[in-house]
Amino acid sequence: MAGATVAGHLIECGAQVTGGNFSFFTELPDGGHRPGFPIAEIHADGSSVLTKHPGTGGAVTVETVTAQLLYEVGGPAYLGPDVVTRLDTVRLHQDGPDRVRVSGVRGTPPPDTLKVGVNNLGGFRNSMTFVLCGLDVPAKAALVREQLEEAVGKEGLEFTLARTDHPDAADTEAASALLHVHLRDGDKARAGRVFSAAAVELALASYPGCTLTTLPGDATPYGVFTADTVPQDAVEHVAVLPGGERVPIPPPTRTDATAAPATEVVPDTGGAPARPAGTGATRRAPLGELVGARSGDKGGDANLGVWARTDATYAWLRGWLTVERLAELLPETAPLTVERYELPHLRAVNFVVRGLLGQGVAASTRFDPQAKALGELLRCRVVDLPADRPAGSPERVGEAGA
Repeated sequence: MAGATVAGHLIECGAQVTGGNFSFFTELPDGGHRPGFPIAEIHADGSSVLTKHPGTGGAVTVETVTAQLLYEVGGPAYLGPDVVTRLDTVRLHQDGPDRVRVSGVRGTPPPDTLKVGVNNLGGFRNSMTFVLCGLDVPAKAALVREQLEEAVGKEGLEFTLARTDHPDAADTEAASALLHVHLRDGDKARAGRVFSAAAVELALASYPGCTLTTLPGDATPYGVFTADTVPQDAVEHVAVLPGGERVPIPPPTRTDATAAPATEVVPDTGGAPARPAGTGATRRAPLGELVGARSGDKGGDANLGVWARTDATYAWLRGWLTVERLAELLPETAPLTVERYELPHLRAVNFVVRGLLGQGVAASTRFDPQAKALGELLRCRVVDLPADRPAGSPERVGEAGA
């Protein structure tokens, strides 16, 4: 069941396991233009082979499969209603062109509860974006803030200044920064036209060059997602067969109450101490020259999985990319609780960033509300890479887990 769970996790996002959203998409045979849909050949022993239809684009490699394994997961214990799957037992082997064998997956009894999603109406929201061109950008942003707070009140207002401007630019767009203003409120009227009209009315009475990218509009409702648990027998389990027959599935007879998610989670380091990061010669370059990444949302939290392309690079990554280092590279994670997990068979490290997305995707005002680009943001940071590890493809396809 653990092996089947992994197979399901791999194909649930379709082309993401065949090269879609892949860090090294330029290396794919077709450059990532039309990745094919995946197929999981599941065997009775729990192993599987991931492949795709002949003649379709993309690729199925150890790295494309690794990327999807790291997508929207937490610790190595992957909870399900039937089994707790240990992601740190998964092994991947290239089994031929566009064929990756998934084996070695182990599991433990599931918890006696089920995780359920609870959705509530959080209130109403609206957004307006001001274009701040040229000089005195911080002062212009401060003027807008003071004027809007005087017009509609401070409560629920959120200001984000994106310094997209370049000095001595030759065109308006390159010379401009963007001030994103969000308002969330339980009062639909205040979050609606009261707010957006106040923003537009500043056009002739605010900073020089005042313009907006948004039109005035009404507020929209937003939801707040939270997770809770219910007893296993409180939810009917049903299997629907290809012919439409519905088969009731009784709750599992073996459960483990300790498998339920705890309030405080102790990061799993795979039972091994972190290795030293090394003190040899280095070179300044983007981190993404050596590692791939995949990130996503988990309610109000985000996950960020990072994998190395070779064993030598993983030995360095494991000791170098700590929670503290992540806070230096991604400052927005510094004040938050961050859990770090190691997955040696995948040459990967996974981070769970608690609260990065606030009350969840629907309520988030973050520029990247689902944290889909968090991994690519990390990969573009320029760091001190080991000089003896050149950029490029893995030493050989399918090396991970060999």
